[in-house]
Amino acid sequence: MFDREFGFLNRFLVAPLVSRFSIILASTIFITLLSLVQTVAVILTSYFLGGGLPGVAGFALVVGIVMLLVLGMTALSLGLTFALPGHVELLAVIFVVNLPLLFASTALAPLDFMPDWLRTIASLNPLSYAIEPIRHLYLHPDWQWSDTVMVTPWGDLSLGLALVILALFDGLIMLSVRKLLQRKLS
Repeated sequence: MFDREFGFLNRFLVAPLVSRFSIILASTIFITLLSLVQTVAVILTSYFLGGGLPGVAGFALVVGIVMLLVLGMTALSLGLTFALPGHVELLAVIFVVNLPLLFASTALAPLDFMPDWLRTIASLNPLSYAIEPIRHLYLHPDWQWSDTVMVTPWGDLSLGLALVILALFDGLIMLSVRKLLQRKLS
């Protein structure tokens, strides 16, 4: 947003790039790599504090789940950046979205502890589809793709299905911001 407001993005847009989408791709790769470093740091810190590790395959899957979540949220943030007029509006939307997204997920309490209305909302929240599989991988070293990771109001959700839903969320977000980005970058 600040690059756009201060004219730095305009300098990139007039540069002889093969693809203007590479600007967005570079930003996404940077955010993803930064998140990867943070994820590994949190996992190692939890290990040294006695939290254990989920095993090699589980560790790789945890990193993959975090990357799926980061990809979707980055696409959403970049879409909002190009849709909103300035950084004040972007920060307002981020704050209005982030707090309810966090509190209406299973990050702070399992679904069993929630009232029915909040359980339904948390079952639709993309954060829950990342948090519950990661929690399951830590608690079950002998995990299977068919293991139930979340019991939603409409049925049991397996580890594999949770990841498919998270990937579909990413695809939906990317498709929804694609046209906006193409219009703004052309």
